[in-house]
Parts: sequence; structure tokens; C-alpha cells
Amino acid sequence: MVAVMTPLTAHLIARIQKNGPLRISHFMEEALGHPDFGYYMTRDPFGMGGDFTTSPEISQVFGELIGAWCAAQWIAMDSPASLHLVELGPGRGTLMADALRATRAAPGFHDALNVHLIENSPRLRTRQAKTLSKNWPTEQVQWWRDPSQIPAGPVLFIANEFFDALPIRQFSRTDQGWSERRIGLGNVANGEPLAFEWGAPKADPPACIPTPLCDVAIGDLIEVSPVAQRIAYTISARLAVQGGAGLFIDYGHKASGAGDTLQAVKDHAYCGVLETPGEADLTAHVDFQSLGTAVTSGGAQVFPTVLQGEFLQRLGLNARVEALVQRASPEQAADVLQATHRLTAPAAMGSLFKVMAIAGPDDPIPPGFNVS
Repeated sequence: MVAVMTPLTAHLIARIQKNGPLRISHFMEEALGHPDFGYYMTRDPFGMGGDFTTSPEISQVFGELIGAWCAAQWIAMDSPASLHLVELGPGRGTLMADALRATRAAPGFHDALNVHLIENSPRLRTRQAKTLSKNWPTEQVQWWRDPSQIPAGPVLFIANEFFDALPIRQFSRTDQGWSERRIGLGNVANGEPLAFEWGAPKADPPACIPTPLCDVAIGDLIEVSPVAQRIAYTISARLAVQGGAGLFIDYGHKASGAGDTLQAVKDHAYCGVLETPGEADLTAHVDFQSLGTAVTSGGAQVFPTVLQGEFLQRLGLNARVEALVQRASPEQAADVLQATHRLTAPAAMGSLFKVMAIAGPDDPIPPGFNVS
């Protein structure tokens, strides 16, 4: 790997020279969110013209089914007169736009809605406003930086491929204690201005490591995301007091301790994590077990995680796809079926992506999770 000296690389080198090696979480914060050089601050990375494609961009059916899930949960909550519908990390706004279009006929649902988007990128906020303007008055959409800012009242949270982009920390248990993986200075002459390194071991496990991971074997590498745990706890505490539900959809593992999953993607292909800082997406597999623990600590209900393919089938995927195919040309029908396969096939996104639902302690079991 020969790294590119991006504008962010120079900034990171200066920061390391001044303050020492960076935690991986701090590197991710800079690489994705630096106001001038951060990946999400400087581009629209979604779709075939970008670096990766998310489920809502693959098929309109995905967002439509999520919209149906929201409307059904609202009805099960006795149709409150006011409902906050919140999406975290809404990308281009495609999922929300499809969800709103698909629920126009649900009696009273749109009248109750207050639409909120959790988004830090000014560029993506502009794109989201343009996308939503076809199905919702833009002046009635509110943007926030954190879910804790959402006004009081019953709420539904949707997070699709949100938690995977949150900063992580990596640790290894050694025979001398716990060491944290960091990013320091490399060898510019060899084309590697940044390099991974390990910090000095400490006897006690860091406070951010969940208890189940403190007993891993010597030499094992583990990942934790304090930011993800904080956000899950914040959402849960909100639901515990004011009611509602949440849907977390992401790629990851049901149990903690999967090892090194940090990865970079550019132009729909994997690349080195340190190769082009600020110009590639950085993600890590979501630890759903830790998310569930954080939710439980916040007071909300957590329901067993299911595979994305199974979840979409439970929401009525086949009927919706059949309806689209019947009205489509042969070429369009082929595209619909290909997209459906990509979303649901075990070898594609159907098994890699997991779905977690949560709800307030007195709220009903969400659709797709009330299957024995």
C-alpha cells in the first residue's frame, strides 16, 4: 500500500507531532467529520457515482417497508396525535422519502408526524432537503446533530447503516495487560506517512470495555464503540420515559468479540484504512450485543436481533415486489428482482445485515418481531 498525502493526512501528522499517537476513534472522527477535510463533509458518497450503495438506494421497497413498519407501530401505540419520526444518518434522504410516500394513505399518520433528521454534514443536509421536498414540506423538516435534541413526545427512531460509521477503539489483551491500538507517524519516504502501533499495556481493562469482553484470551483484539453505546442508551432512556420504538439496521455480529473489522471503502472497493484519509469511508461491524446492553441499561425493551432478509420478508416484501413486477416492463422487472435478491439473499446482504428493534417498556412488540 502506498498512501496518498491528502489534506487530512497533513493535518493528522501535525496533530500527532504535537500530541502523540491518535486513538482509532479520534482518527475516525477526523477522517469522517473534519469540517474541511472529512469524508462526509466534502462529498455525496452514496450510489453508483459514489463509493458505496445502501439498501434504500438499491430498492424503493426497502424504504416503503420501513414506512409501513412505522405506520403499523404508530397504530399499535394507539395512534398518538403527535409523533416524532427520527432518522439517524439519513444519507440522501431516500429512505425517509420512500417511507413518507408509501404511508400517504395511512389515515391520520401524516397528520401526526414531525419529521427529524440527525445529520452533521451541511452538504448532505442540502441533498436530503431536495430529496424530501417531493413528499414532504421541507420547512417542516428539522435537522439535529444528536438524538438527545429531539423535542418531547412519543418517537420512532430509524437508523440504517448509522452505527457502523461511529468511532471505535481497539484493544488487545496481552500477558502484561491491556494495550490500545493507535495511529502514529510512519515512514513518508516509503509512502506510509501514518502507521498503526500499540500503546504501552495497562494492567486493568479500560472502563469502556463491556464486562463480557474482559475475559477474552491473551492476544485477542476487540473493538468497542463508546459513542454507539452512548447513543443507544440515550435513545433507550428517551423511550423509557416518553414511549415509542426504534429500529437499528446494520451489518455486524450478534455477539461481542469479532476481532478487527475496521475497513475503508472507496469507489465500491476496499482500500487501506490509512491509504487516503478523508477520501474513503471508514466503518466497523456493529456489536449488537453491546447495543442491546446499552438499551437495557436505559430502560427500554430489546427484542432478539433478526437477519435483514428475514425481517423484510416478515414485513411483506414478497407481496410488494410482486405488485411492482406486475406493472413493470421485462427490463424493469429484472431490476426489481435483482435488487430484491441483493437485499435478502444470505450470500448478499440478507444475512450480513441484522435488525434490532427496541421499544418503551409499556409499548407493543414492533412489527416483524412478534413472531414466535
